[in-house]
Amino acid sequence: MAARTGHTIKAVLFQAHSIAGLVLALPLAMIALTGAIMSFEDEIVDHLNAGIMQVAPHRAPMLMPDDLIARLKVAQDVGKVSAITLSSDPAAAAHVRFARDEGGGRPASLYVDPYDARVLGSPRGEALFATVRRLHRWLLIPGDARGWGRPITGTVALGLIVMLVSGLVLRWPRRAGSVKIWLKPNLGLSGRGLHRSLHAVIGTWVLPVYLVITLTGLWFSFEWYRDGVTWLLSRPQLAAAKMQPRMPPKSPRAADRSETAQPIGFDRAWTTFQREEGDRFSRALLTLPAGPGTVLRIRSWAKDMTLEATRDEFRIDAVTGRLVSAERYTDKTFGEKIVAAIYDIHRGAILGWPGKLAFMIAAALMPLFAVTGILLYLSRRKLRHPAQKPLGRLVPGE
Repeated sequence: MAARTGHTIKAVLFQAHSIAGLVLALPLAMIALTGAIMSFEDEIVDHLNAGIMQVAPHRAPMLMPDDLIARLKVAQDVGKVSAITLSSDPAAAAHVRFARDEGGGRPASLYVDPYDARVLGSPRGEALFATVRRLHRWLLIPGDARGWGRPITGTVALGLIVMLVSGLVLRWPRRAGSVKIWLKPNLGLSGRGLHRSLHAVIGTWVLPVYLVITLTGLWFSFEWYRDGVTWLLSRPQLAAAKMQPRMPPKSPRAADRSETAQPIGFDRAWTTFQREEGDRFSRALLTLPAGPGTVLRIRSWAKDMTLEATRDEFRIDAVTGRLVSAERYTDKTFGEKIVAAIYDIHRGAILGWPGKLAFMIAAALMPLFAVTGILLYLSRRKLRHPAQKPLGRLVPGE
């Protein structure tokens, strides 16, 4: 009875594994390959643009952000500035980003000399990686994060979890303690046997990496998942604050007042930030509010911090210069640091460049499972349905 039940469970898992694999093979391969391409995006972009990211240090102080932007607009016809990255390094260029235009496109960003607002150039590779990122996150489906691409990629990730769990159960050997059975492919086989060995053994190698990538990737796809992780790992008051519903849209009269109000700038918030941080930061990203409001967000990284997660975050009123909130990385609990590091964990950067390399190789191997899985499915169908019916006994002379 127990053997029959176990056989039934494995049959169900096998069907789930096969169906999910056939349906999700193409989107999984696409998402994984684009993720592999982005693994060393920062290093590639920095290398391609080394010539425009550095300037000759001056004795004179750097321009204030608003003055820099005003001079930039006088010298060149640019769109509405949405963010600017400034550095404490006197030899680092300022990086200016622009808001989307009426057609939904985003103009190329610019590197600018922070001393005289001279345009150094647009970063090479930016448009390419932006397209790869949209393909990875939203499959290039219109609407980007607000469209159907986001829940579709999340559903694909859930399907991968089903395949990983079912694949592990189906491959569980009788001698589970044998490292050779788990980790050594049989390259002496050919055809279906070789496909099966590669699919199962290499799948075992990358299974832990795929689980980490998938469980962290769900953070970017589903609000309910993000809220649950935040509730589980953050302090109760912080979790409750982050899960507050968004503010309702303003009344038309309030919206009209916002539109006619004078555009806010960066200077007051930048002055407050410098007073708070001094020279402890290496770079700071100043972002204007996307909608109505005057609170400007500043993300900064200390000089000894390189990971995306190790940032401090300030919210400062751009009109009054009042510090609204300050969230420092060093003040976070262990769980909150994990929440902050979701992106770095997702791409393996939490383990340094060896981790990024390992995650990139694992992602690049995803097409192997798509190909071997489809080949195994086709060969299984061929075994079940022979190409032609067996011939009966032949009469001599025929």
